[in-house]
Amino acid sequence: MARPLRIEFAGALYHVTARGNAQADIYADDADRRQFLSLLQHTVERHDWYCHAYCLMDNHYHLLIETNSPTLSKGMKFLNGTYTQYFNRTHQRVGHVFQGRYKAIIVQKDSYLLELARYIALNPVRAHMVRSVRDWPWSSYRATAGIAEAEACLTTDWVLGGFAKTKRVAQQRYREFVQQGKGQSSPWQVLKNQIYLGDDDFVNDMQCKLNPEQSLKDIPKKQKSAPPKPLRYFAARFPTREEGMAQAYRSGQYTLEQVGAHFGVSYATVSRAVKQFEERD
Repeated sequence: MARPLRIEFAGALYHVTARGNAQADIYADDADRRQFLSLLQHTVERHDWYCHAYCLMDNHYHLLIETNSPTLSKGMKFLNGTYTQYFNRTHQRVGHVFQGRYKAIIVQKDSYLLELARYIALNPVRAHMVRSVRDWPWSSYRATAGIAEAEACLTTDWVLGGFAKTKRVAQQRYREFVQQGKGQSSPWQVLKNQIYLGDDDFVNDMQCKLNPEQSLKDIPKKQKSAPPKPLRYFAARFPTREEGMAQAYRSGQYTLEQVGAHFGVSYATVSRAVKQFEERD
């Protein structure tokens, strides 16, 4: 399968995730997490980034990164590569720490910056690792909410600026906003072409930023111009409903919500079908 294209330009906003190889933990202890945040600081400074939010889980991490220069690939190579060297050296092991390439979703900043900052902060609560978002020390929530000092890698001004002009009021409104997110649906149900989070105009603009000199061999099928197959095709083509839903979403033409509406299930049911199918690949 062709790799998704990396769209890189000054001012781009990305939700970035990387997972442990074979679902293994990427942090053995808090010292590893501190080292990762230190390396993230170096990456931010070296590659001209802003980090608006982060959350370090056990076997993966989430970052909300804005690039002032088109350096996402270079920066991620430095971050994951250097951390892998550190982790293997410290724990006397060899081999991959991360599972393949990192995943980067390009995000419409005005519409989704705050929503993703909330989504990232709530990860430990959704995973039942803590009861309250403020109890997880390895995310940007506490610093953004004014509960703890910010790590050097973190920039809170853009997130807080979306709530109020004064910092104290903005922090209070941010805390309320995150608490209200516990019952909200996932932003990924409106993900488009598996790599865009934004409206149709945003997606069209991102497509125009693709390198016109890039070989068509590198362009994923979902970005080529073949007309989309109707959802009824996937319902009839595959032997089980789950496979039909998974293939419809993996075609890159439909959101989880659209697939679920056609098959008469929730977007979460579609998401589980997609995950199960990908685990068999």
